[in-house]
Amino acid sequence: MIAPSAMTEPAAPGTYRFEVGSTAEAVEVIRNRLGPDARVISVRSQPRRGLGKLFGAPRFEVVAELPAPAPVYEEPAQVKAPEPNALALADGARLPQVLRRAGFPERLIGRLETSPGWTRTLSRPLHEALADLARDLRASARPVRPLPERVAFLGAAGVGRTTALCKWMSHEVFTRGRAGRVWRVEFDRPNPAPALDVFGEALGVPVDHYAAGMPVDAAAAGEFLLADLPGLPAAGSREARDLARFLDREQFAGRVLVLNAAYDAEALRTAYARGRDFGATHLVCTHLDETPRWGRLWEFLLEGELSPLFLSTGPGLTGEIDADVLGRVLACTLPMRGLGVRS
Repeated sequence: MIAPSAMTEPAAPGTYRFEVGSTAEAVEVIRNRLGPDARVISVRSQPRRGLGKLFGAPRFEVVAELPAPAPVYEEPAQVKAPEPNALALADGARLPQVLRRAGFPERLIGRLETSPGWTRTLSRPLHEALADLARDLRASARPVRPLPERVAFLGAAGVGRTTALCKWMSHEVFTRGRAGRVWRVEFDRPNPAPALDVFGEALGVPVDHYAAGMPVDAAAAGEFLLADLPGLPAAGSREARDLARFLDREQFAGRVLVLNAAYDAEALRTAYARGRDFGATHLVCTHLDETPRWGRLWEFLLEGELSPLFLSTGPGLTGEIDADVLGRVLACTLPMRGLGVRS
């Protein structure tokens, strides 16, 4: 059982800090004390002092938070509308410009303009047209595919690949209560990831070093196995062939491509194509806090073949992920709030 003193009062509104001796203890505190909506935002090892360094059990500081209550929606005040035809023409003429300002790619706007029902959409007031478009975008998106137990994280150097893996590992451990292992994979090039080793220890998840000819333990049945790979090698290189053989030989059916959303559109397309070369199945977009125009993501969410897994904001190893990818991108690209429209 958890002692009442294991958890303190909120350090900030909705934020709780407590010490635990194991991952299982942390999960129990979060579920029993905070409920299913809580999320972990930080895990750190606590230094031991004196003889505790030699004989004391490890202790970890966990910070979790409860989301703030959703604001109550209030209908906008009713005002007398202008003549219907004049309003429809004015609003309809602005819709493509609204989409361009939001960063929607020209190719996607062109596809929308040739789709059935576009003429009807243009004939509606702007706030209604945007609501229709939001519903259509949700309906046209591919359903999210669940991840298998063996998942490799792919991506170029510097995109936040290891950080994205740590965020997902935290989600698996604290939100879903799962156990598993992590492989830190190296081929001819080193793949240093000291933060991954420390974070795995803090969460109680073994992190093994995988290299050619070295024995490594596999995850037990029902446990997850995550692989942190080196940056994607050049096309046609020996390293690329080694990576492809590794993914197939070790049966990593889940392959998560990590993209830095702050990159320009052409760099994103090139990285996306490289991920597809290695059989990527899912997509994670990082650095959203540094990305002023989220509209460029629609090209990959609607026209791409990868299933969106989550969006990542901030450099922290826990939290700061949003699994409702379409809803979050809609909220950040279509100005429906200012028009009194709920997405």
